[in-house]
Amino acid sequence: MPESETNPMNELQDAVRAAAGRVEARAAVEGIYRELAAEVEARRPLCVISGRCCRFEEYGHRLYVTTLELAAFLNGFENMPPSATLTKSMASWDGTGCPFQVAKLCGVHAIRPFGCRIYFCDATSTQWQQDAYEAFHARLKRLHESLAVPYFYVEWRQALRALLPLPTR
Repeated sequence: MPESETNPMNELQDAVRAAAGRVEARAAVEGIYRELAAEVEARRPLCVISGRCCRFEEYGHRLYVTTLELAAFLNGFENMPPSATLTKSMASWDGTGCPFQVAKLCGVHAIRPFGCRIYFCDATSTQWQQDAYEAFHARLKRLHESLAVPYFYVEWRQALRALLPLPTR
């Protein structure tokens, strides 16, 4: 059996790379992100730009992503202009938090995954976030089916380690 059939992370890599090369897959994810942005704008949840949400262990949460989110991210990441600051942040990443957090800011803000786009530290938006997450995640899941893209739902940093040259500390 080929190695990709026996190793789920190899299967993930193959699925993400194949979907990243599909214009219609990236466009569909971007469409969902635009609709989510409109809902966020209408709700106007508070973001204090503290960067706590990127420090997963400290803030007590984890980020999960789908195959198509990773595909859109990977395509965007590979087409970003080089950034010495981001490269340094990734190279010195200690395995905690997000490897793209630079100071208190997101170094990949324009291409961040769905969970980052919907999460706000605003306690008044907790129920709204949960409801919107479920609705938009269901749409992402259906998108996998309609585009015949294998559906994986994996922890962000685990997926990044499989796709990018990050330290393995």
